[in-house]
Amino acid sequence: MTIKPVSSRDNPHYKLLRQLAESAQARKKNRQTLLDGIHLCQAWLQHRGAPTLCAVGESALRLPEVAAIVADCEAHQTSCLLLPDSLFASLSQVDNGVALLFLIDMPQTAATAKLTQNAVLLDQVQDPGNLGSILRSAAAAGITQVFCSSGTVLAWSPKVLRAGMGAHFVLDIVENADLPTLIAGSSLPVLATSSHAQSSIYAADLSQPLAWLFGHEGQGVSEDLLALASLRVAIPHLGQIESLNVSACAAVCLFEQMRQRLASQA
Repeated sequence: MTIKPVSSRDNPHYKLLRQLAESAQARKKNRQTLLDGIHLCQAWLQHRGAPTLCAVGESALRLPEVAAIVADCEAHQTSCLLLPDSLFASLSQVDNGVALLFLIDMPQTAATAKLTQNAVLLDQVQDPGNLGSILRSAAAAGITQVFCSSGTVLAWSPKVLRAGMGAHFVLDIVENADLPTLIAGSSLPVLATSSHAQSSIYAADLSQPLAWLFGHEGQGVSEDLLALASLRVAIPHLGQIESLNVSACAAVCLFEQMRQRLASQA
């Protein structure tokens, strides 16, 4: 196995990794991000191929799973760096994680002119954990297209990636999407979730192709977008809580749609 040892903080590859680990601005400028840990790195290799760069800590390289991943990267002619654990610790945001990182170029999906298949539209979802959970639910429910407004957190940030658990790699994610134009020109129904809606998701016909519109954690979907939606729907619930967390709401809606679609095919 040929792997390049790096022991200096002044190494240009290490300095780049450090910048991307610490700065959202650097990630946006370079259109690059980091995958942290065995699961994300394995998922990337499975669905997207080789990374731009692989970095591994000395202790982690002793693990058979990590050694196999590094060998796979080298087979694809990917540069691999071996770091002392003390240097690697400055790159990882995971407590007690496995010292393995991929540097990847953020995939860029071209915006589509019209909605023609099941999709998720996100209006200013700002919590990384919420966005990652929504992406994970979307991928599990068979959704392939996700459109994020300009006010939505960066989909390829390390925190969102960890919450998504590999969902990013099987989705087409469009960031800075023009949601008003997309909804106005949609050939599919667009269902917006609102805690004040009179229609229940369980009464709606979800067996047809449609787009889901989910909004900001505190304010929900903006009034301008609500006015463009084909239907506003709510999730009935008991108790004193006014509404669900947006990621929980998305999971309920997407899997109710999947249930209805499967039932219609039976």
